[in-house]
Amino acid sequence: MFPMHKVCAFLVAALLAVLPEALTAESFLIQNARLVDGTGAPAIPRASVRIQDERIVAVGALQALPGERVVDAKGLVLSPGFIDTHSHHDRGMSKHRDMLPAVTQGVTTLILGQDGGHTPLPELSATLSKEPVAVNIASYLGHGTIRNAVLGKDFRRTATADEVQRMRGLVREGMQAGALGLSTGLEYDPGIYASKDEVLALASEAASFGGRYISHMRSEDREVWQALDEIVEIGRRTGMPVQVSHMKLAMTDWWGQADRFIGVLDRARASGVKITGDVYPYEYWNSWLSVLFPNRDFDNRETVRFVLRSLAPPEGLRINGYGPDPSAQGMTVAEIAKARNMDPVEVVVMLLTDAQKTNSEVSVIGTSMRSDDVAKFIAWPHSNICSDGNVGGKHPRGAGSFTRVLRVYVREQKLLTLEQAIHKMSGLAAEHMGITDRGVIRPGAYADLVLLDPQTVADRATLEQPGLSSIGIDKVWVNGVAVVEQGGATGAYPGKALRRER
Repeated sequence: MFPMHKVCAFLVAALLAVLPEALTAESFLIQNARLVDGTGAPAIPRASVRIQDERIVAVGALQALPGERVVDAKGLVLSPGFIDTHSHHDRGMSKHRDMLPAVTQGVTTLILGQDGGHTPLPELSATLSKEPVAVNIASYLGHGTIRNAVLGKDFRRTATADEVQRMRGLVREGMQAGALGLSTGLEYDPGIYASKDEVLALASEAASFGGRYISHMRSEDREVWQALDEIVEIGRRTGMPVQVSHMKLAMTDWWGQADRFIGVLDRARASGVKITGDVYPYEYWNSWLSVLFPNRDFDNRETVRFVLRSLAPPEGLRINGYGPDPSAQGMTVAEIAKARNMDPVEVVVMLLTDAQKTNSEVSVIGTSMRSDDVAKFIAWPHSNICSDGNVGGKHPRGAGSFTRVLRVYVREQKLLTLEQAIHKMSGLAAEHMGITDRGVIRPGAYADLVLLDPQTVADRATLEQPGLSSIGIDKVWVNGVAVVEQGGATGAYPGKALRRER
């Protein structure tokens, strides 16, 4: 059967050919663009794209209609807007509606509800209706949020059969409200205490609605291979698409074994499991210090020694947020140890103990990955790019992930072609999230577009200045409305709340 979206595109193109007068003053034409359409196909050296209201209506060698506004791309690359499949940019969204750290990377759609946490969809939709933002928003349901709603403070245990059924009911409600699927954060409280059967039951409920599963796996270090087996099993038993969040090997014992990791995924795919992954282009992560202690044995010196030896060295463990002593923020464990004449092991115990006393967490950036492993995850044909970042975050990934890929892995290292990289950021990302009519440039698709200079596009965000905006992104349109012009926000907020599509 001929695909329905191609039928629609053909009909739109045919209508435009015979009824150009049907276009209104809201249409505009982008001319003289080097077109990279998001499918991975070779770039078209020179093409034009016509936008009518919020959609693309024609692509090719087009001439401006009488009175039609024209944007001269001047030979720059026109691509689909990028889709951040693992984002926390909703933190601070109401204060930063222009979403500048995201849009100046070319991001036009954010996928929220990650790591097992979400804002209830009716509440999120109401907020966006009252205060729209510059980008589109879609969301998963967070397993941790659902578990908290049912178990409350008594979460450090296996859920009962009745509690699992109540959680299934909440998944059902969320899926009916348009969630993309279920997300888990199985290194975090309360998800870490969930049994495999509990996770499978909730994933199965989401699968019955055509949903997907995305997971910060149960381990990204000690038990990473067992964690991979768990997500593969969920994909196999439910039949739903499953995605590994921010793929990494965050333990020195596993460095250099990206091929082994990818091999697990490839064998699963060959057996029929629809498994994919996303990745950000950095060797360091940002999370709570507590995730390095799966048994939550914070005062166990042997565990701390293992952490500092195999997971993140004292000089590679940087404090982001520490309520009991803000002066420690920005310092590494090694620097604190030197300044206070303490052993690094004692510093970690002190940080965690004092945080527990104040019912708070220690936010850290940990250097735990190796660059060649990160590169292999990025190059894997079934991985897409994500940021795992947020507005105002201390990790540069929130303001630089997508442009860093274009700078480092396309222009400098030539690991990817420009077409491959953009495919991973747009069309492939949309496919992995089950989103149609976005992530590609074709008639009928939404006009989420990026105009960029491939010779200058680059990230500027660093650990010292994590909020610096990217450069080389000339213009960005969301639903046909410009949100970035000449590298700056326009003040327009055309973003939409997106619902799951079956």
